[in-house]
Amino acid sequence: MQKGIRLKGGIDDKSFANRLSHEPEIVELFLTEHDMERTPLIRERIRQMRSRGIKAYMHHPSKYRGAYLDILSEQPEMFAFYRESTAELLRICEEEDAKCVIHAHYVGMGNMPIDRESTIKLREAIASIPGYDSGLLLWEDSTEGLFCYSNPYLIDDLIVPLNLPINVDVSHTFIGFRGDNDKLCEVLKRTAPYARYYHLVDSMGQRHDSLPLGAGLIDWERVKPFVEGKDFIFEINLTGDHADCTPMVESAAFYAAVR
Repeated sequence: MQKGIRLKGGIDDKSFANRLSHEPEIVELFLTEHDMERTPLIRERIRQMRSRGIKAYMHHPSKYRGAYLDILSEQPEMFAFYRESTAELLRICEEEDAKCVIHAHYVGMGNMPIDRESTIKLREAIASIPGYDSGLLLWEDSTEGLFCYSNPYLIDDLIVPLNLPINVDVSHTFIGFRGDNDKLCEVLKRTAPYARYYHLVDSMGQRHDSLPLGAGLIDWERVKPFVEGKDFIFEINLTGDHADCTPMVESAAFYAAVR
């Protein structure tokens, strides 16, 4: 096992074998809608990791029938898929010693305003999910919308009242504030009591670019003290079939050198 190697990948043979070849400490399995039809394979991958001493995380599917998931969706089929898939992944977490990252939404929430009333509506929807506060589901921020830290009500009117276990995506937060390192660090400080996990990714701060560490404008010397002692992965955008995770491994080396 290589200290500091923390990776993300799929459950397909090629991607999974590539991740294991780096002897990581943590692997996060990025799941798709179709993976939910083969949950025995998800369990098998987690058991393979556990046998090697690798911590297992999963990432809830991001899309359903081509559209990004939204916990507040008024489409009955998406509404049902969100909740049924979450319940199934929570069972896997409980039975296989894993954790699962989940988004309340991604981008585009219709015409819903970013205000306290809407934030409370989102809070109630999250609280309706069984196991939302178990620590096995870790709620991740988006680059825009209600569950983005640019929403001034997110922390005080949603995270704090629910004592919500969260995954902070450093690049999403940075993008939400259009590349402001001071505001990023303010969020990292305020969310520290609730953050169980982090996605470490660089960015230029204007769009979802998912850059290797050192290729963007995030000040990692300021970020690193907030992350120390907690679980994280390097979630870097990959090319081709996403099987080769070299940019993640290189980001690990960059991060290890940050003082």
